[in-house]
Amino acid sequence: MQLLLVHGLGRTPLSLFGLGAALRNAGHHVRYFGYSPTLEPLARILGRLRSHLSKLAVRGHPVGLVGHSLGGILLRTAIPAVPGLRVHHFATLGTPTSVPRMAVLAWNWVPPFRLWTRDCGRFLTSRQAFADLPPITVPFTPIAGTAGPCGRYSPFQNDPNDGVVSVSEAELPGHTLTLFPAVHTWIMDHRHLQNYLTELFTS
Repeated sequence: MQLLLVHGLGRTPLSLFGLGAALRNAGHHVRYFGYSPTLEPLARILGRLRSHLSKLAVRGHPVGLVGHSLGGILLRTAIPAVPGLRVHHFATLGTPTSVPRMAVLAWNWVPPFRLWTRDCGRFLTSRQAFADLPPITVPFTPIAGTAGPCGRYSPFQNDPNDGVVSVSEAELPGHTLTLFPAVHTWIMDHRHLQNYLTELFTS
């Protein structure tokens, strides 16, 4: 099966090479979509992603989609714009479905974050942007990590999290959230998660 992997904010396709290798070893054809939040406005990134998905749709074969963090939001936004795309399954890794508190903290208190993330960072702090996200109408599995810090001195308090996105921020009504003891930045390298995705796209 053809699989498309989309990285998260501040990462590159290189961050998904380990997951891609595991999926490739299972017989899948893996490709990556890269973008730069610093150099590209969000509209341009989404336009390129829609174009990429349209090329996959022309082939008429089922495809699998994996998005890490912001990559999952980009895919969720782009999928409805390509009605001919046959999505076998769509999986997100640590992708927020509501405004993540860490993005708000970074936007308000870490000035370089605004310069580095631009439109994408602004999106992550907007309740309206999340409210306007399209519903997911393809087979879908959201995945979140739980190896982040909790407790009195954690910004998450007692909310399980992956260090960047909490479990509650990744939940989506109507869909069962699958949890792994992983941190946000390296969730895609968790061996059990890789095995899980291999089975998901092979079935």
